[in-house]
Amino acid sequence: MSRPRYSGYRLRKLLAPAYGLRRYVFLSFFSFLVLLAGIALGFKILFEPLAVGLTKFWNGLIAGLLPYRSIDESNHVLGALLMLLGACGLYFGVSSLWRKLNAPVEQGGTGAVGRYRRRQELAVGPKIVAIGGGTGLSTLLRGLKRYSSNITAIVTVSDDGGSSGRLVQEMGILPPGDIRNCLVALADAEKLMTDLFQHRFKAQAGSLSGHAMGNLLIAALIEQAGGDIDKALQMASEVLAIRGRVVPTTKDRVRLRALMEDGTEICGETAIVGSGMRIRRIHLDGDAQAHPVALESLADAELICIGPGSIYTSIVPNFLVPGIAEAVTASKATKVYICNVMTQRGESDAFTCAEHLVAMQANVPDRLFDYVVVNTGVPSQATLDKYRDFHQEFVVPDVDRVASMGYRPITGDLMSDVDFVRHDPTRLAEKVVALV
Repeated sequence: MSRPRYSGYRLRKLLAPAYGLRRYVFLSFFSFLVLLAGIALGFKILFEPLAVGLTKFWNGLIAGLLPYRSIDESNHVLGALLMLLGACGLYFGVSSLWRKLNAPVEQGGTGAVGRYRRRQELAVGPKIVAIGGGTGLSTLLRGLKRYSSNITAIVTVSDDGGSSGRLVQEMGILPPGDIRNCLVALADAEKLMTDLFQHRFKAQAGSLSGHAMGNLLIAALIEQAGGDIDKALQMASEVLAIRGRVVPTTKDRVRLRALMEDGTEICGETAIVGSGMRIRRIHLDGDAQAHPVALESLADAELICIGPGSIYTSIVPNFLVPGIAEAVTASKATKVYICNVMTQRGESDAFTCAEHLVAMQANVPDRLFDYVVVNTGVPSQATLDKYRDFHQEFVVPDVDRVASMGYRPITGDLMSDVDFVRHDPTRLAEKVVALV
């Protein structure tokens, strides 16, 4: 399936660095014409056709006004004046244009030339596919967009809780929450717009309470597009000026079904995570076909990143959609799995890094990747105590066991411990992009 071209939008993006420069371009062009007119009058032998017309025009204006013995002398004087005026105007216009192009547009920003060059650099960056869901994938995308705009985020669509779950039930659409997070992560729009997308209504908002504004906007775009999720996401991408594209793993509605350690089966992501029981296997309910753009991106990719994210609800479901695991296996790209920094309550309780890989192998028989990114930085004890209250623990980086399973560990302190313990987007992206 070929990607829509949207030529008008692409042209606007291409010309975006020149916005606000028209006055200087016009001044330079007009001054150039004045300069040519002056040259034509002053050196009529070189520009005879143009000079004849201009001479007749000027003769009617200057006859009797200038104290020279002949019209030719007056023409030479006016030609010199026009050349001087045109040269000064051209110099001012070009110099102003150059200063404008290179002047900072905001504190810490770069000039339009710098932005244009940066956009061109990103346009020839590596072709990257990132697969996952939740906050983990969006964290990775924030770092990757520094290196390329050829990014495709393939997002799981099995979420049935919170704002997304309500919209799934009420409108029959795909859950927009993880898609929204990825769009915002790749956005190059103003902070005001991204903050609007991430705004969540409080309890006092009545029927809107708990809804994220971005979820409602995506739902509105889907309805406006007649149910076409691809068209809706393209419109949302234009609004946020994202670097890359975001596609769901499948456009079909699916639901998770888990076989628990005690042999019982539970349906629905929220119910599975909330059961408190250990998960043995995970399955998809419903017929699903892989999104054609996802398959196309995997075939063309130079780097495929899997994770970070909740192993059973954000990572594995993507590969249960027929065709996705096969496409990853067939791809000649460098493939890397990024293990979580902290365990997920109800999914990966007490899991080490190697146990995440065991869970992957138990649910997806294909060997999907060769590299495993393992965080070796350790949070502070105060932070660990805070997370322990929420039944979450630090993922032990058992690198030797990972290596014994046939994978190549990529280690480093990749952690951000500011408000929450999660990957640092810049460090993580630098580590994985270095593989290509």
